[in-house]
Amino acid sequence: MSAQAASSTTSAALATRRSSFTAGARDTLPMLVGAAPFGMIFGALVATAQMAAWQGQLMSLGVFAGSSQFIAVGLIAAHTGVLVIWLATFIVNLRHMLYAASLMPHVRHLPRRWRWALGFLLTDETFAVVDRFYRQHPDTAFGHWYFLGSGLSMYINWQCWTLVGLLFGAIFPQLQTLGLDFAMVATFIAIVVPQLNRRPHFAAAVAAGSMAYLLQGLPYKLGLLVAITIGVITGLLLSHLEGKRSASGEQA
Repeated sequence: MSAQAASSTTSAALATRRSSFTAGARDTLPMLVGAAPFGMIFGALVATAQMAAWQGQLMSLGVFAGSSQFIAVGLIAAHTGVLVIWLATFIVNLRHMLYAASLMPHVRHLPRRWRWALGFLLTDETFAVVDRFYRQHPDTAFGHWYFLGSGLSMYINWQCWTLVGLLFGAIFPQLQTLGLDFAMVATFIAIVVPQLNRRPHFAAAVAAGSMAYLLQGLPYKLGLLVAITIGVITGLLLSHLEGKRSASGEQA
């Protein structure tokens, strides 16, 4: 191959990576809007837990998991022990195992550094965007760049709105009571409903919803934690069974 041809191939690859990255960020834009009030409320709640502003920002930078951050802040405000905080946030984040299991076939071939980076950036919103993309483009060679664009845009967005909440939460201490939390409900509905056309996800939603309703009377939101655990286990088991059936069908 000539130097000119090699240069042309490299330029084309760079352009494809750039366009895939940009497409991932662009397609995530509605999720960025939905997450904005979520981040602001978290920032405003940090002061109620008697945490310093830099600690709240550091949590967003290092944890990057809105639901578990809210739970952690609430438990810190109640002077809960570290072990209980760790266990509660771990259970809430178990749903990411189901997300990872769904996306693993598309990223298994990537180097470890890519898988670790994408795993850190994986959120509910990014999963919804990236999973839809992979279903529409199962054989794409630059899907991980699309994944990166979606995840990184969510990460930067979360840091910005956390900072806004930290700054304005001190000026408007009742910011979290303005009804902005409705955006969280709307965002999660938009994420969950399109996923219910797949058997493992539908079964996980039914199992988790049923258990959450039946156990709603338990103290300390324990019913919700149990429901999450059962929903994730149900989804993972069915995903595993479907994978075995697919493998058996291909061998036959």
